[in-house]
Amino acid sequence: MCVCLSSFFVGAFAQDGSDEGGYVVPAIVDVDGDTIPNILLPQVYVYPVLVFKDKKQEKFYWKTVRDVKKTLPYAKMIGKMLKEMDKEMAALPDDKARKKYMEAKEDELLATYKPVMRKFTLSQGKMLIRLVDRECNKTSYQLIKQFRGGFRAVFWQGFAKMMGANLKTTYDPNNEDDKIVERVINLVEAGQL
Repeated sequence: MCVCLSSFFVGAFAQDGSDEGGYVVPAIVDVDGDTIPNILLPQVYVYPVLVFKDKKQEKFYWKTVRDVKKTLPYAKMIGKMLKEMDKEMAALPDDKARKKYMEAKEDELLATYKPVMRKFTLSQGKMLIRLVDRECNKTSYQLIKQFRGGFRAVFWQGFAKMMGANLKTTYDPNNEDDKIVERVINLVEAGQL
């Protein structure tokens, strides 16, 4: 038996024939000629209700939500940018050209994002470091070392340590704090938070 389905758009209108409040949705026509609306629904995450033990835990949660909302777009952008840079660097002929490319890229990135990053709080900076590891599967330290060399990586690690951060921080979704971060990320990306 051959099943033939055809896909097209169907208008949904009021029963009186007027087009007020109508909208168009994709539909499928099956073998018997029935038209079936085909609507993709967004994924919905359902987590157990959070019960906070005290005000400190509740404050930590909402601070995490704030920090994730502010830094997640930048972490995703960094991940995407690094993939593009890897492709471009692979096409360059030698180390000298790669070094020149990285210096130009670093100057461009600093000019663009330094004013924004300066406005981050320390906790947002720490969150960005964790989310970069989540997006790139490499710590910020490893990325700096890969693209700009060991000396710069050590310099920036020292600077981060003075500020109370650590570029070698990893993201582990099984860690208690990172479980909360992963939950918040899922809810933010799904538009539920």
